[in-house]
Amino acid sequence: MALQVLGITLSMMGFAGTIIICALPMWKVTAFIGTNIVVAQVFWEGLWMTCVYERIGQMQCKLYDALLDLDPSLQAARGLIVTTMALACLAFLIFLVGADCTNCLSNPRAKARIVVVSGITFMLSGLTAVVPVSWTADSIIRDFHNPIVHEALKREMGAALYVGWVTAGFLFVGGAVLCTSCPPEQHNYSPRYTLSKTDTHSGYAIKNYV
Repeated sequence: MALQVLGITLSMMGFAGTIIICALPMWKVTAFIGTNIVVAQVFWEGLWMTCVYERIGQMQCKLYDALLDLDPSLQAARGLIVTTMALACLAFLIFLVGADCTNCLSNPRAKARIVVVSGITFMLSGLTAVVPVSWTADSIIRDFHNPIVHEALKREMGAALYVGWVTAGFLFVGGAVLCTSCPPEQHNYSPRYTLSKTDTHSGYAIKNYV
C-alpha cells in the first residue's frame, strides 16, 4: 500500500501541474534582445489567451479570436494537453477500483492488475504532456536563432514550459511506481504422488510408504 500511496501522490501532483500549465498564459514570453529593449510591457502567450503585463502592475488578457486562425502547433498543443487531463482522470478512476484502500473488488489479483492498468494510463498521460511542451520549446528556440524572424517577434520559454516538464515527470514516475506496486503472483503447487513399478509389484501395502 505504501507504493500505491506514493505512486498516486506523484501522479496527482502531475495532474494538478497539467491543469496549471493549461491555464497559465506563460508558454511564450517576450524576448528583450537587440533593438527590442522596451520593458514597459511584457507579452505572454498561452494555449487559450495572450496577456500584456505593464510595468505599473496592470495586466490585460484576451482570448484568441478564432480557432481556425491559430497556428497548427498551438491547436495540437491544446489537444494534447486536454488529452493528458482526460487520461489522468481516467487513470485515477481506474486506480480507485483496484486500490488496496477500497472495497470495490474482493479478488486481490484482479485489484493488482487494475492498479497496473492505472499506472500504464498515467504513464501515457505523461507522454502526451511532454510532447507539446517539448514541441513548443523547440519552436521557440528555432525562431530565436532564426535570422529571418524579426527581433520583435522572437520569444523566450515561459514558466509554463518548465512546469510542464516537471509535470510530465511526475505523471510518468507515478505511473511507473503504481506498476511496480503489483506483488508477484504466487503459485501454490499441490504435491502429487505416483506409483512406481516396484510399488505395484511389491507385496507391501502402499500405506507403508506414505
